[in-house]
Amino acid sequence: MPGKTIAVNKSASFEYFIEERYQAGIVLEGAEVKSLRAGKASLGESFCEIRGGEIFLKNMNIAVYDKSGAFSTRDSRRDRKLLLTRMEISKIVGKVNERGYTLVPLKLYFKDALIKAEIALCKGKHTYDKKKALAERDAKRALERAVKEMTR
Repeated sequence: MPGKTIAVNKSASFEYFIEERYQAGIVLEGAEVKSLRAGKASLGESFCEIRGGEIFLKNMNIAVYDKSGAFSTRDSRRDRKLLLTRMEISKIVGKVNERGYTLVPLKLYFKDALIKAEIALCKGKHTYDKKKALAERDAKRALERAVKEMTR
């Protein structure tokens, strides 16, 4: 059960159909952990890459911790290794290579004292799927608004 959420990739559910979710550990430095505890992270343009049988989280922004001094990494968007079991990695690699799946980070959260990343195997949505999702959301909002007006 995930604890406090640090960052969420809001565009992922709009851009992709989410098929399978995985919980992965993430390799961080001390100053990055302190920055995450302060909630200074963004998954906006991040993505996952498979390199040499390992999975890396690329382009995730963790703000440089201001009190860290000389011990901090100045690159806030460096590649960060994700920790998964060998079996999970081979399953993910097989699906990404064969069936046109994409590996997308969904959120960062605390689980006890550890920081975890939730990643998902996704298939991309077409424009008509996105338009349909927007239309459904607008219809739901209009219905809620009408119900709210009726109850007044």
